[in-house]
Amino acid sequence: MIQEVRITTPEELMPLLSEQEYRPELGRNRSSYLYRGMPDTSYKMVTSLTRCCKGLQKRLEPAILNNFAKYAVREDATVTQSVWFQMITGQHNGLPTRLLDWSHSALVALHFAMTEDNLEDMDAHDCMVWRIDMNEQINHLPEKYRLAIGRQQTTLFSVNMLSRLAGSLEEYDEDMGDHSMVIVEPPSTNNRIIMQYSFFSVIPTGMTDIEKFLNDYTNNTVKYVIDRNLRWRVRDMLDSLNISERLLYPGLEGLSKWIARHYYVK
Repeated sequence: MIQEVRITTPEELMPLLSEQEYRPELGRNRSSYLYRGMPDTSYKMVTSLTRCCKGLQKRLEPAILNNFAKYAVREDATVTQSVWFQMITGQHNGLPTRLLDWSHSALVALHFAMTEDNLEDMDAHDCMVWRIDMNEQINHLPEKYRLAIGRQQTTLFSVNMLSRLAGSLEEYDEDMGDHSMVIVEPPSTNNRIIMQYSFFSVIPTGMTDIEKFLNDYTNNTVKYVIDRNLRWRVRDMLDSLNISERLLYPGLEGLSKWIARHYYVK
């Protein structure tokens, strides 16, 4: 079941920022959580492929990926290695895919929750940060995927691991059904992936309602709803912590976005 936590003061953010669990066998604190920030609580958790292709996504997805690989190979030769490389490269360049973005950093998720394309909307609605548990997601995976994770002593799949387990979209969808999904760590092929501490959940076509899946099959999923009157306060706090477009979008694009927001007149 999804737990909902409402946040109305900066102090109430602290549990979100300090959820690392103490691991006695390591003598260290570790977190198995991933976060996703969304600027409006009315937004549904859907992939860009679903938004683009609606009910035709299963039919159109292969054509989208094939055409991307055909034309993108000049810029990035990895797109020829597997359909999963095509997805990840495309996702970071605006291609509609079945991937859903997550970050291992709650601060990065807060950045995306606190940032609007139109800054006049900052006071118009509440925003939210979703939290999922990677270990909990593993428990729902088919056996061959769980065994592969166990052999590697990890909680995440690499692209190469996923390629060995599912060589096609059809095989992956058949394996996952409507009640499981793989979380993959992308290769560090660009600075955005590195700076945003990026991970992706690979949504099977059988999972037509992601939030229903999380509500029905998980116990550690949390939806942090952040009051709209707190957004500018948290936005300014993040800037002082160096969490901004300038850091998360390395290059002139991020620099320009950061400067434009910094000088925005309320």
